[in-house]
Amino acid sequence: MEYEPNFASLGLSFVALIAGLILLIGGGEALVSGASRFALRHGMRPMVVGLTVVAFGTSLPELFVSLVATFADHADIMIGNVIGSNIANIGLILGIAALIRPVPVHFAGIRKELFMVLGVSCLIALVVVGGYFYRWIGIALVAYLIWNTVQSCFGGGRFEVAELSDLPKVVGRESNFMIIGLQIAGLIMLAYGSNLFIDGAVDVARHVGISELVIGLTIAAVGTSLPELASSLSAIRRGHNEILIGNIIGSNLFNLMMVMGGTAALRPFALSSDLLYRDLPMMIGLMLFLLPLLIFRGQVSRLSGFMMLAAYGSYVWILVG
Repeated sequence: MEYEPNFASLGLSFVALIAGLILLIGGGEALVSGASRFALRHGMRPMVVGLTVVAFGTSLPELFVSLVATFADHADIMIGNVIGSNIANIGLILGIAALIRPVPVHFAGIRKELFMVLGVSCLIALVVVGGYFYRWIGIALVAYLIWNTVQSCFGGGRFEVAELSDLPKVVGRESNFMIIGLQIAGLIMLAYGSNLFIDGAVDVARHVGISELVIGLTIAAVGTSLPELASSLSAIRRGHNEILIGNIIGSNLFNLMMVMGGTAALRPFALSSDLLYRDLPMMIGLMLFLLPLLIFRGQVSRLSGFMMLAAYGSYVWILVG
């Protein structure tokens, strides 16, 4: 009988976790759907939409969760959420997408962003060596991301309005008022969902006896990556491969520069050296595995997708084992 209150409390924590996750997924989907339709209707190319609007929109759950976690003094959940989400985006989401259907990629269209993700990942590794994420580093990362996004959107990232006829399944007939309302509803769901999710995640970690960093790397990372999974599966089903790969690479870039960098700009935080020996090598290793596939083969094959999924499964096994 003495364990019954703990069991009941753990059950409530899981309810909060799941309810928060549902709100995060629903809010992210609403926001991405509205934003991508608005952007495509106003002349942005599919690859640019994937790299910016869809990628940033599907990363908003990570942003909300990370901000709430950091200001509630649970920085390890934030760090694990960002690094774990980037690992899940490639190992889990791109792996699943490639297993369903090989993903062709035009390397030239995504070259700059790929090398940016690798470069920023190495910078984060250097920051971890120093042990502290200073405010000025966060500000620099956010500023550069904003500048790069503006360049992508207005520097040759637009197409003629007549080309919209080629995208009937992406651009709907909704009015701009309805699209904006969808985005506002998504933001509200994200705000409430992130609070519920963090409360549930912290309570589960305390009950089960695992670290908040592992919670961030597993439950929080996979949970907040579900919008990327949903939008990627939708893109591959409709044959929009540029949106799919742009979403994944752009999301990883946003997670490192806006989510982690923006959080540090608001509230600097300490970093665990454990990231150097397990999590950052996995994140960078997956990117290095992906790079030659895109350069020399121009696609992510089913075999490559299986290998990425196997690597991700092994990584999670090590985390929880």
